[in-house]
Amino acid sequence: MSRYTLFGHQQCGFCRRAKEELERRELPFRYVDIHEEGISKADLSKTIGREVNTVPQIFHGQTYIGGYEALMEHLNQAA
Repeated sequence: MSRYTLFGHQQCGFCRRAKEELERRELPFRYVDIHEEGISKADLSKTIGREVNTVPQIFHGQTYIGGYEALMEHLNQAA
């Protein structure tokens, strides 16, 4: 099973909710704190291929999912 990667930061409520949901569903994920890792939103924009203004930014394997709401839609479709 591919792992999720969640780019976020500690003060982000949607980041916390996304982490909690992945934990609740016992899905493998890696959390990357953009502040601790020195990752800017411009860096994320380059990785994703479009402008990023908010976090979380979430991937499933190499596939870009989006933010919290897109994650929930993705998880509910897979269930």
